[in-house]
Amino acid sequence: MPHFRSIFSKFKSPNKSLSAFTSSSSLHYLRANASTSGSHFSSLISDFVQKQPNNANFSKFPSGNWLKYFGLRGYSRGTVRSCVDLVRRFSSEAERESIEYDVVIIGAGPAGLSAAIRLKQMCQEKGVDLSVCVVEKGAEVGAHILSGNVFEPRALDELIPTWKEDEAPISVPVTSDKFQFLTKNRAFSLPSPFNNEGNFVISLSQLVRWMGMKAEELGVEIYPGFAAKEVLYDTTDTVVGIRTNDMGVAKDGSKKDNFQLGVDLRGRITLLAEGCRGSISEKLIKKYSLREKVNAQHQTYALGIKEVWEIDEDKHDPGAVLHTLGWPLNHKTYGGSFLYHMKDRQISIGLVVALNYQNPFLNPYEEFQKLKHHPVIKALLEGGTVVQYGARTLNEGGLQSIPYPVFPGGAIIGCSAGFLNVPKIKGTHTAMKSGMLAAEAAFDTLHGGLKMDVYWDSLRGSWIWEELYRARNYRPAFEHGLIPGLTLSALEHYVLKGRSPLTLKHGKPDHQATDVASLHTPIEYPKHDSLLSFDVPTSLHRSNTNHEHDQPAHLRLRDPKIPEEVNLKEYAAPESRYCPARVYEYIPDENNQMKLQINAQNCLHCKACDIKDPKQNIEWSVPEGGGGPGYSVM
Repeated sequence: MPHFRSIFSKFKSPNKSLSAFTSSSSLHYLRANASTSGSHFSSLISDFVQKQPNNANFSKFPSGNWLKYFGLRGYSRGTVRSCVDLVRRFSSEAERESIEYDVVIIGAGPAGLSAAIRLKQMCQEKGVDLSVCVVEKGAEVGAHILSGNVFEPRALDELIPTWKEDEAPISVPVTSDKFQFLTKNRAFSLPSPFNNEGNFVISLSQLVRWMGMKAEELGVEIYPGFAAKEVLYDTTDTVVGIRTNDMGVAKDGSKKDNFQLGVDLRGRITLLAEGCRGSISEKLIKKYSLREKVNAQHQTYALGIKEVWEIDEDKHDPGAVLHTLGWPLNHKTYGGSFLYHMKDRQISIGLVVALNYQNPFLNPYEEFQKLKHHPVIKALLEGGTVVQYGARTLNEGGLQSIPYPVFPGGAIIGCSAGFLNVPKIKGTHTAMKSGMLAAEAAFDTLHGGLKMDVYWDSLRGSWIWEELYRARNYRPAFEHGLIPGLTLSALEHYVLKGRSPLTLKHGKPDHQATDVASLHTPIEYPKHDSLLSFDVPTSLHRSNTNHEHDQPAHLRLRDPKIPEEVNLKEYAAPESRYCPARVYEYIPDENNQMKLQINAQNCLHCKACDIKDPKQNIEWSVPEGGGGPGYSVM
């Protein structure tokens, strides 16, 4: 360790002032990627501290500032945090750090990373240096990313034309594209409307990890494991950045031994790429009336539940794509399944259920378990094993539901704004393009004196808008059921080709669509066989979900009386069914009265509860950074 010894040797003089460490930025330890023991660094720091005079003011030595100077980049988070904790023992008080960047991006998904990469590309092209950071609540880049995913490379071709030579994890081209209508025991072929020629079957979580490396090569600073908790404003109500969650806070609000203050990340421009139903994005949409500004309709959503399986070699057909409609969903519930053959004998299979379903007894998780017993699916899965499980909501509102994406101080990009193309069942390419357009607008704002509103103009002039305009009537066509939906969507696709003179509207918001229980009959779902179908705890284990148990609940009830007095009595406790992770359970108390128990540690961060709760009584906020699922092939 000669490098570190030489650095520390500079500070062995008792006369060395510590005040110099109060100005530089921190968080550089988050760029760590090794798993080195911290004992060596701890001994060095101890030696350094002990050589300081008795009156050395360590309160002016904020945790983290010294990391950049001492060169502890590239080491594991545990290593550096042990050093942070050691230095803090000598500090009289903790100080919240404020770090300034030109652009702060929330979310290391396709949109956020595309924006970061494009910004740095423009810096190289124009000879300008802009500082860019990306904050990601997952423990690592890609940990919270879940998608189908048949990938259309159009945006990536524009962003990184050399992605093939650069060994992007995109190697399985679509070889067949089937579309079927399922009844309980049969499958009927339909003309495929998807046109997946030239597309690829991928793992999106793997792709964003690769994109993260490309961003870092360009100088982007990526900080995984830190959740954006709240928005920072200036005196004019302009967004000037975000504050990350405090770490090490107990359930009762007290500070644990490992307590660390969150950090203020201040940006001249803040881009929100939180994904579907982003918590900060939703707050800013309401605060600045962004939907009303362009007369946008409410957003409508679906819940996607997915597994990755490893199947027998003789059944594996890399690049084969199958989509279905019909069973196990009834004709009033919009949704369908997907089954994609990936590489290495893996397939991804999932069920997407629109969250405007009416029957409160419907359980999307159990519908997915039923799907796997259909003869067409069962024959493929038998003898295979589940590799991973997960769930996530997706935007289905389309063009009608896109809010004005620019707010004072920044913009909303990707699925936080809602650029999914519903009939294509694709949103990655549009999310990426939106991030690129926002990056170009941000660069022109910071360097060219323009306003971020040019992002809105660029969106409407881009192929995103053209694509979503043609697709705008597909989702609302199914508002009155499967058969009318198929009829209208076929008319749109084959006859009108997106040129309809009418733009259909969505029905009720998803939470209002839920009927009271008295209008429906309870649904009896088959018992799990533990071969094709599984109970929730078994599936949850496969998601690698983990949260620190002793932390404030990130799922809060606005009114604690509503679950028992309204949801249970009127809707037969729908939260116990729409959640794919058994976060919400009704259990008897000491008086044998049913009470809601929230198992927040199970949360997959899918956001279904934030969307579907009949009285919008559940508030989803970010938990301590690093918690949640740990996807690797989703």
